[in-house]
Amino acid sequence: MIFGMGKGGRDYEDDDDDDEEDDLDFILFKGALNENNPDLSANGRLVQAGLMPAKKLISEALARRADTVRIEPKGKFAAVSCLVDGIPFPAAKMPPPAANAIIQMLKLLAGLDITKKTIKQSGGINAEFDEVDHEIRIDSTPVQGGAERLLVHVQNLKEKVETPKDLGFSEELQDKIREVGSSKSGLMLAVGPPMSGTTTVSIAMVRGIDAYMYSIASLADMQGRDLPHIQVFETKEEDDLETSIRRTKRADVDVLFVDPLTDATEAKAVLEAAQSQSFIAEMPAKDAADGIERFVALVKDPKLIAKSLRLVVSQKLVRLLCKSCRHAYRPNPKLLAKIGLPTDTKKLYRAPRPDEDEELDEDDLCEDCGGTGYRGRIGLLEAIELTDEIKKLVLAGADAAAIRAKVRELGMQSFQTDGIRVVGEGKTSLEELQRAFRS
Repeated sequence: MIFGMGKGGRDYEDDDDDDEEDDLDFILFKGALNENNPDLSANGRLVQAGLMPAKKLISEALARRADTVRIEPKGKFAAVSCLVDGIPFPAAKMPPPAANAIIQMLKLLAGLDITKKTIKQSGGINAEFDEVDHEIRIDSTPVQGGAERLLVHVQNLKEKVETPKDLGFSEELQDKIREVGSSKSGLMLAVGPPMSGTTTVSIAMVRGIDAYMYSIASLADMQGRDLPHIQVFETKEEDDLETSIRRTKRADVDVLFVDPLTDATEAKAVLEAAQSQSFIAEMPAKDAADGIERFVALVKDPKLIAKSLRLVVSQKLVRLLCKSCRHAYRPNPKLLAKIGLPTDTKKLYRAPRPDEDEELDEDDLCEDCGGTGYRGRIGLLEAIELTDEIKKLVLAGADAAAIRAKVRELGMQSFQTDGIRVVGEGKTSLEELQRAFRS
């Protein structure tokens, strides 16, 4: 077993649990998302060394409900870890050659160039596990010493979320996205830290605009994603972003989805073009207010931002309580008043709390969540509309703290207000909110 879900990981070389391997259903790889399917026969040595270990690694991760796997070179060994509902679990140490074989095998299956190890590459694999279709996203990053770090994101297509409704967007937020899209002007930003679902939020914003009424296109790297009724606009190698935007304008594109805005020149090009075209993009930031402050620092033109930026949306993921083992309790009315829930709320829910001195047998653990008390995640959403009050702060060079204070004063949707709503609905616990806001 590669993944040991206890306090420490296991050594790959000590793995000889044949019984567990016999019981494990292996994943079936079904081709690259980019349709650049490899010739396995031309890579016989790699297939022999890496295919079955790669299958075993991903299969074990999926059997334990992991959605992310990380292979990290650490000098004399490579560390493998996984995330289950966003919580990291240590797994295994393996020799660098074994890790490299898995990395290169997954890159090959994803239609990536295994001869290039000094540049970042991203791709994906169609797969099937337990008779359910999955998408496996692969991101390889070069590290010192000529090795590579691999990040694997797995999406169960039966549980795929990519629409505003899927993500729990409020009706008010959905209306605002439709309003900006229909105006054929303005920029909407999805922001968040790495692995917080920012791309999922940006795609949901794109999907929130009626593709039958408005022409929507993408200049972004879709990494194999197929968004219905949204045209993937082919770019020319010699064109910069500004030129590509002009081409979409000539093609009467109303709403344009572009790659993350991390370059000042490209950000300015989008803001200038947003006078006569709607844009959706993303950028890294801690939250929506931080995103506005960072965007101003990147562009260095507050007037242009105040003129074109219309909406900033951010998501924070929290774990959902397991419906099979969550515990109901009667909350203290003083606590309810303090956190802003109605004082007549009859019950809230929390994860089970076994006696610390009691050692539970594995057979006693909840089958649905494995004893964690949580299964799956939901996004808390905050949204900052660039109202006249917020624009004044942008023009004055206000920092994120001042923007957050104004957002609270204006009663805009925040992580805190959305989190309390989710707690009141019994979807998560107060303890999980505290954990998420500390992290």
